[in-house]
Amino acid sequence: MKKINLILFLFFAFCTAFAGTKGGAMIAHHERTGTDTVPYSIDLEEISDYYDSLVSFPAYDLYCGWDTVNTHSIKFNIESLKNGEKQIVLNNKNSCGFVQPFLGNITSSFGPRKRRFHYGTDINLETGDAVGAAFDGKVRIAKKSSTYGNLVVIRHSNGLETYYAHLSKINVETGQEVFAGQIIGLGGNTGHSHGSHLHFEVRYLGQPINPQDIISFTEHKLVSDTLCLSEKTFDYISEIKKTGGRNFAGSKAAKVYVVKKGDTLFAIARKYGSSPKDLCHKNKLKTSSKLHPGQRIKI
Repeated sequence: MKKINLILFLFFAFCTAFAGTKGGAMIAHHERTGTDTVPYSIDLEEISDYYDSLVSFPAYDLYCGWDTVNTHSIKFNIESLKNGEKQIVLNNKNSCGFVQPFLGNITSSFGPRKRRFHYGTDINLETGDAVGAAFDGKVRIAKKSSTYGNLVVIRHSNGLETYYAHLSKINVETGQEVFAGQIIGLGGNTGHSHGSHLHFEVRYLGQPINPQDIISFTEHKLVSDTLCLSEKTFDYISEIKKTGGRNFAGSKAAKVYVVKKGDTLFAIARKYGSSPKDLCHKNKLKTSSKLHPGQRIKI
């Protein structure tokens, strides 16, 4: 009996040792192939989730990123529009349309100011008045800025970004989806501001666009459902460069505008925050007068 027990003991001991050696060899082999020879297995479901997360960011294909730190995006090269145009759809049946951020009077238009250029449109309001999103989009910036004060920047699916500055309170968070007309903050007088107002900007890939090229602030509607971007949209940049950063609004050169092909009194007045009637008075013209390239208009 003792002999049988001894034989069984030796048999199980041998099996255990053999199994351990074989198992150890298998594990070692697996580790080698895992680190040296086994190719990386692509998880299609993981890629699909990553792609979906990118798609959730408006105009991700244009910006190739989602910057929640820097207020302004890197500006695109306007030369790419040379002899061409880009159509941007502002309103379609799949969106909530357009809602003017606040129904107030314009106190300062897009254009030159003393020592600097004003890149937005100022709308009069009282501190605490509700400010709404102009279009559907996603909040990229929702924080305090030294110049803009409390600021909300919303990126839209067509590549435009709208800025809402000098707010007394921010009611949204970065990454939050918002819809046209949704309250995103309260009007105020924060940052570099003199009196309560909403500073409203529109930018495309970092380049400012005159909001009045897009919105009729008197009729509270879009000028058109489509925005046509061309080199002419950004003419103001060359005018700024010509002044070399000097007192743009106060210099003699800044008070005279040289008419370009296609210019109208209405377009020039809108660009410089004036009115066709005022330009006619200064230049002894009629509202029906035709402008000619090279003609000098007093602003």
